[in-house]
Amino acid sequence: MKKSLRAAGLAAAAWTACIASAQAADDTDWPRHAVRLIVPYAPGGIADQMARITAEALQAAFNQPFVVENKPGASGSLATSYVAKSKPDGYTLLVGLAAPQTLNQFIYKLDYHGLNDFAPVALLNTNPLILAVHPTLPVKTVGDVIAYARKYPGKLNFGGAGGLTQFAGEVFKYDTKTDMVHVPYRGGAPAVAAAVAGDVQMTFANYSDVQPWIESGRLRAIAITSPKRYPRNPDLPTIAESGVPGFGMDGWTGLLAPAGTPPAIVRKISAVVRKALNEPAMKDKLEAMGSPPGDMSPEEFRTFMAGEIKRWQGFVAESGIKVE
Repeated sequence: MKKSLRAAGLAAAAWTACIASAQAADDTDWPRHAVRLIVPYAPGGIADQMARITAEALQAAFNQPFVVENKPGASGSLATSYVAKSKPDGYTLLVGLAAPQTLNQFIYKLDYHGLNDFAPVALLNTNPLILAVHPTLPVKTVGDVIAYARKYPGKLNFGGAGGLTQFAGEVFKYDTKTDMVHVPYRGGAPAVAAAVAGDVQMTFANYSDVQPWIESGRLRAIAITSPKRYPRNPDLPTIAESGVPGFGMDGWTGLLAPAGTPPAIVRKISAVVRKALNEPAMKDKLEAMGSPPGDMSPEEFRTFMAGEIKRWQGFVAESGIKVE
C-alpha cells in the first residue's frame, strides 16, 4: 500500500513538473501564431489608431501577425468584457481605454472588473479632449457655451461615444448646472463626423480625432479638458481656467491582457511596446497628434489604473451622476 501511495505521489509530481515545463516552453515560444488586438470602439478613433501603431510594432518584433479587431458597443464595455473572459494565453489582447477600465463599472452594471480581471501590460498614450462646436453655433468661449445652455435648456446637444467623450459632457453639465443632451455614437470618429455635419452642435472629442477639422475650419475649438494647456497648442485655454474651476480630465489608452496571462509574456510585450512608442520619431508623431506616449512598466500601469479607479469611484459617489 505504501509503495502504491509513493508511486502515485511520484507520478503526480512528475505530472506537475511536466505541466510547469510545458508552460515555461509556451511562455518562451510565444507567439507561435497570430495575436488579436481587440478595440472597444469603431475604426478611425484614437483607440483604433493606437491599436494599429502598436500592432505594427509587435508584428515587426515577433514576426507573427497582430490583427486589430473592432468590437464597438455598450460604451466600450462589450469588447472589454469579451477580453476579460478570453483565455489568458497572450493571444487575445485589449486596447483598453480610461472609461471602460476605470469609470463604467460605477455607472453601469458590468460583468467584469476593470483592473482585477486584467493583466496591465503598458500605457500606450494619454490624450486630452477638446470641447469643439459647429461654426454655426454662436459661441466662442466656455462662458458663451454656459450662457447659451442656460438660455436654451435641453436644446444644446453634444455627440460622444460613451466613456470620457460622453462623461466629460456629463461632468461639464454637473459643474455648470446646465441642461444639455448627449447623442451617442459607436466611436469617437463618428461622433466628430456628426459634429462636422451639423447633426450635433458640439462634441467633447479626443484631440487627435478633432484637430484636423479644427485646422480646416469645419469645427471651432473652445477649450481643452486637461488641467493644463497642451504644449503643442498653447493658445487653447483649459475649461478650468475658463470659468469652471477644478474641471480636468485626460483620456488614455492602454494595452491589457486577461488576468492570469503568464508574466513572462506580459513583460515581453511591454518591453517591445514601450521601446517602439518612445522612439524619437514616433514620440514626435504622437505628440503632434495630441497623444503623447506612455512609458510605464506593467506594475506602474497597474498602480496608475488603481488610482484612476479610486478617483472616479469617489467622484461618482460624491456627485451622484447617472448616465442614461
